[in-house]
Amino acid sequence: MSLPNDPLQSAPWCLTNFRPEESIGYLIKSAYASMQRAIDIEVAPMDLTAMQWTPLLRMAAGQADTAAELARVVGMDTGAMTRMLDRLEHKGLIRRSRSAEDRRVIKLELTEEGRHKANQIPPLLLKVTEMHFAGFDENEREIMKGLLRRMLANGTPPPDQP
Repeated sequence: MSLPNDPLQSAPWCLTNFRPEESIGYLIKSAYASMQRAIDIEVAPMDLTAMQWTPLLRMAAGQADTAAELARVVGMDTGAMTRMLDRLEHKGLIRRSRSAEDRRVIKLELTEEGRHKANQIPPLLLKVTEMHFAGFDENEREIMKGLLRRMLANGTPPPDQP
């Protein structure tokens, strides 16, 4: 028996009609996965993977210069980040050095080759975005971005809540 004000029965996507493959979360995740696969194909000739191009781009934008900052910005655990940075260093795309201010801190910087590859990534991202938004007009793109921003805001707890 459901209550008259049961949100699972009164929502536009009620539980009685729920189909996982039509859920908003599933569709967003599938679209993201499709874009990631397409980006992987685009960056493969540069000898990069999805796990590698994102940190390069973030470093090039000046968003992080330590493994811990980069892990936080990218949303990866520090152990996985360290292993990925080992691969990027082995490829000659990044360099690690001790901080002059605090010898315990290891700073990251892009090599010339790393910066060159990072500069090649944005056009590839735009190409994949254009492919996935084929047939969408500018207004539809803006609506989509606005709706996603609202979803993110709705899902972000206020600063005073854990």
